[in-house]
Amino acid sequence: MTEATSRICHIEIDDTQLAAATAEIEQERRVAVFDLLEDNSFTLPPRGDQPVLDGPYRLSLAIRDRRLVFDVTTEDKQKAGEFHLSLGPFRQVVKDYFQICESYFSAVKTMPPSQIEAIDMARRGIHNEGARVLQERLEGKAIVDIDTARRLFTLICVLHFGG
Repeated sequence: MTEATSRICHIEIDDTQLAAATAEIEQERRVAVFDLLEDNSFTLPPRGDQPVLDGPYRLSLAIRDRRLVFDVTTEDKQKAGEFHLSLGPFRQVVKDYFQICESYFSAVKTMPPSQIEAIDMARRGIHNEGARVLQERLEGKAIVDIDTARRLFTLICVLHFGG
């Protein structure tokens, strides 16, 4: 596969059964989707004797039956794969991420830049941990680089918020 085909070209988040997002969560979602579509690396590896359809891919993320669902189709909407991940491994890191984000949003309003920077560094560290967990959970299902995993983790957090 080439760089042009090893990517996500469209992303949809099925949030129909989720609570309404706060303004901050909605902004995180918009930025993550924009950044993800601008630059990402997403490849489906061979699985058994099933042929791998080339991308670029359309990705739909949802929570169904308390599982994270990745529904992957090709650009012309041929089914390329679907996989379900347990939310358990994400729970603590998502909880930590939301707590540090709340601290960050509060800090931006009242604290000096040095304290904001310290909180932001902690936020990035937790975000990286979430991305690492996602890469681990996707092993054998999809191959993503760290930046793509970070952006997808943000979207998982958005889904988790109401899930």
